[in-house]
Amino acid sequence: MDNIKKTIAETFLELAEGLETGQFGGGATVALIGIGSEHGEEATMAAAELAAQRGIKVIFIGETAAKEGSGVESIHTDCQDKAFEIMEELLATGKADAAVAMHYPFPIGVATVGRSLAPATAKPFFLATTTGTASTDRIEGMILNAVSGIATAKACGIKNPTVGILNLDGARPTEIALKELQKNGYDITFAESARSDGGCVLRGNDVLFGTPDVMVCDTLTGNVITKMLSAANSGGSVETVGYGYGPGVGEGYEQIVLIISRASGPRLIANAIEYAGELAKGDLIAKVQAEFAAANKAGLSDILAARKEKSGKSAEAEEVKEPPKEVVTGEILGVDVLDLEEAKKAVWKQGIYAEDGMGCTGPVIRVNDAKVEEAKKILVEAGFIAG
Repeated sequence: MDNIKKTIAETFLELAEGLETGQFGGGATVALIGIGSEHGEEATMAAAELAAQRGIKVIFIGETAAKEGSGVESIHTDCQDKAFEIMEELLATGKADAAVAMHYPFPIGVATVGRSLAPATAKPFFLATTTGTASTDRIEGMILNAVSGIATAKACGIKNPTVGILNLDGARPTEIALKELQKNGYDITFAESARSDGGCVLRGNDVLFGTPDVMVCDTLTGNVITKMLSAANSGGSVETVGYGYGPGVGEGYEQIVLIISRASGPRLIANAIEYAGELAKGDLIAKVQAEFAAANKAGLSDILAARKEKSGKSAEAEEVKEPPKEVVTGEILGVDVLDLEEAKKAVWKQGIYAEDGMGCTGPVIRVNDAKVEEAKKILVEAGFIAG
């Protein structure tokens, strides 16, 4: 409890200092598309004015004219398509460093890194990712999301962000791939779950605690988590807490465009504008290029290619004879739920009887107690669990 109180106090002190000094995005120019909010342009203009009070220059694109002395510049349009054209022109000409919109069609390969507040500790953490898609392959997407999340956290001033993987389908292969990158020289620091079983594959409690700096997940899960954390206090009608769904990030992508929901309230939108300014000041685009360059140097493309090859082979039906049954009370954790059947057969292939199942912490392979270490070695060599 004392640690939680200390974290809350430190977080609010950091926020207060940021507002006072303008270090959170102060000096940057951010374009905001005001059209389309479920709460009307009054809400988006109020957000623009609040962000301007925090030291950020805001260009409001919509029907509402900015008040004199508000610190907000306005460009009039009543057409959403025209608003996007104006936004893109502002970004292309450098008149805006970043933009915030309620919708934007990112290409495949680009996904947004959201920023939320942990309910238990008030600690900000990054959700990689929340909209868009880094890859049409789920696991490849999560691997790429980790790199994007690290780059985004670094752009916000976190020099050595901790990374955790939410316990979803695909979490274990993602862990294996990221640890292989680490072994090859990629600088990644894994978070440790707050639960007693530890590890970098995190539980729902870790979302509430904000255990890692970067929480890796698939886009749809990240989207749901963002909505629940941001709108829980309003019963779902208004998103009030956090920073929204974040910037579109991907290798080679060269714009800073952040997404908010049409249900976002003024304070959350102001936070998103502040987040945008912070990313512009932290040179997000350069950080992303550097992070992917480092990951590629550590063999990212080879790891992704090997994963696809393995996935293709596992899709082929293979008949493996079941060894004679024996008592199985030893459990091996760390196999992804989608790989359970193939992992069991890999152990069978070496003459060891195994059964698959679900334990309280996730999927398990069960073998005889005397054969646990031998079976673990087989699963590591076959790429089903991390070594």
